[in-house]
Amino acid sequence: MGDKNLMKYLLEILGLIEHQILNKEKRDPRKECCSVIGLFCGCVGDVSPSALDQNFLDRTLTIIHVTQVKMASVNSPKDVLCLFDVDGTVTPARLVVTAEMKEFMKKLRKKVVVGLVGGSDFHKIQEQMGGDDVTSLYDYVFSENGLVAYKNGELIHKQSIKEFMGEAKLKTFINFCLKYIADLDIPMKRGTFIEFRSGMLNVSPIGRNCSQEERIAFFEYDKEHKVREKFVSILREKFSDYGLHISIGGQISFDVFPKGWDKTYCLRHVEGDGYQKIHFFGDKCYEGGNDYEIYMDERTEGHKVTSPDDTMKLVREMFFSS
Repeated sequence: MGDKNLMKYLLEILGLIEHQILNKEKRDPRKECCSVIGLFCGCVGDVSPSALDQNFLDRTLTIIHVTQVKMASVNSPKDVLCLFDVDGTVTPARLVVTAEMKEFMKKLRKKVVVGLVGGSDFHKIQEQMGGDDVTSLYDYVFSENGLVAYKNGELIHKQSIKEFMGEAKLKTFINFCLKYIADLDIPMKRGTFIEFRSGMLNVSPIGRNCSQEERIAFFEYDKEHKVREKFVSILREKFSDYGLHISIGGQISFDVFPKGWDKTYCLRHVEGDGYQKIHFFGDKCYEGGNDYEIYMDERTEGHKVTSPDDTMKLVREMFFSS
């Protein structure tokens, strides 16, 4: 094989390697490049590394540099974490995730580390995410704001509001809420007005047993009459010495938990994992909303979204535009 033909053939192979790099394939082009050089140096008697012309060597160095950059920013995504609220961000409020969103998150996970952080308990989050084993589909699953935390499929943390408050204070708070709801004049009431979770209480004036249609009707009523906002204001004043944080979330309820146990609580589980950047996506990012604290936290880069479709649109622009 003549020198020109050999060089042409080698450069064609390098072109294929470069194509692999630019198309972000998982194989390591640096190893393939070395293999190509070794193959030709070993099989062609009159060719040695020193015999390769400068064009070949320069292009090889360029490809290695491009490979390093691509692997650092794209193929080695362990330094970027994307945390997503569930209700209103990944799924419509209390509805099941769409097949489109599940596939979208699967693709995103190839680029960055992905976690969920919701106020609901673990079983509700798993139900909303399609009934699958959600801990195998996401790197982190933080239910109840991270008071119950899973990492790589394993339970790593569980906190208890009962231990924090004590039975006497807990009973006093619950009794007050039930009496307030009993006297509340709203168009409809159903059942499960207070849901006791591991790390928080969830209080719903209409009751969590309402249908989807009733949920939407209450949400619209609440926008005008501020039922939850007034309730929360009274609780904050009445129990100001309890050390509780109360935040409105979703469409029909609000969460009650010790101060500091908002969604920023989940960040303690990832701080030691070496992330260069943590993105948070949520819809209740206004003051008083249950995404506000983590959205504003200096450890995260917060992104406000309005719906699951808006979430996908924003994430595409951030990670799939190139």
